[in-house]
Amino acid sequence: MPESSYHQDLELKHIDQIRDICDELPSYVQKFFRAQQQTKASRTRLGYAIDIKTFFEYVVNCYEKEKLETPKDVSLEILSDLSSDFIEDYMDYLQKYCKNGRVYTNGKASIKRKLSALSAFYAYYYKNNLVTQNPIKKVDMPRLKEKQIVRMDAAEVATFLDTVEYGNNLTKHQLAFHERTKTRDLAILSLMLSTGIRISECVGLNIKHVDFDNMCVKVTRKGGKEAIVYFSDEASVSLEQYMEQRKKIEAISGHEDALFLSSQKKRIGVRAVEKLVGKYAACAVPLKHITPHKLRSTYGTALYQETGDIYLVADVLGHSDVNTTRKHYADIENERKRSARNKVTLREKMDDTI
Repeated sequence: MPESSYHQDLELKHIDQIRDICDELPSYVQKFFRAQQQTKASRTRLGYAIDIKTFFEYVVNCYEKEKLETPKDVSLEILSDLSSDFIEDYMDYLQKYCKNGRVYTNGKASIKRKLSALSAFYAYYYKNNLVTQNPIKKVDMPRLKEKQIVRMDAAEVATFLDTVEYGNNLTKHQLAFHERTKTRDLAILSLMLSTGIRISECVGLNIKHVDFDNMCVKVTRKGGKEAIVYFSDEASVSLEQYMEQRKKIEAISGHEDALFLSSQKKRIGVRAVEKLVGKYAACAVPLKHITPHKLRSTYGTALYQETGDIYLVADVLGHSDVNTTRKHYADIENERKRSARNKVTLREKMDDTI
């Protein structure tokens, strides 16, 4: 049986979802998504598809010059006719709207993301002379406040992992399941905290991707690029304990290669890891909202504090642009600069003793 690839399976699932959405939209939309295949990951393209479908549904309901029945009725001529005022009304609509009896809300970040998808969509058709104007260019993007980066300090990390290992402060209901999952959970969270890998990289690991001889795992980064990431001795202990347990578990068909399994003996999913991080964090660091991505920030912070090498941090975290890393760790970099202000001596101090 060929090795099951989580990332390949996810890619194919996204492609099917994109095609299903495109089937509900005008045929010309497919040209845009074909063009995006070369530069955008499938997850990004799926996000675009969902956001563009939402916009087309709004056009159907709110375009006043012509009666439209379905998104397929939205022609390129109608897209050319839409004004910047129409787009701004759409942004206002996105803040709160009702669909199929359910209320949806969007903050500034979500609205900006949806507008970015629409901007890329219009830019493609305008560049190829398929629409006569690009109303998005006349619309201001929502301005977002700089978010404070949430991370755990060394003491909080220790408390967090103690909670995972010993079940400190868990409820009786949580403790009932804790004995069965603590070895797996400790392996997952120790690995994430000692490498900074993304949650998708973690759940996508197969058994053969772990190399104890070289203390590393092979992960699939964004865009499908493979990378070798090294884990600590401490994480190695937790991983080895879990591997002994994993050998005794017979995974269901199609999930035999997966490293981390759910209680259903299937590859553990992103949502399951998000929930277990939230469960332990609520007990260990209740004043901080800790997510899997915050574990990544915690590792990046610790690594930068220990090495002072922003390029090393960028490489280990898999950032393609070091400026992305600088932005996330600017506060630490400024503190390091401040602490170095007296490191260079210009003149020897005069000995004022006689």
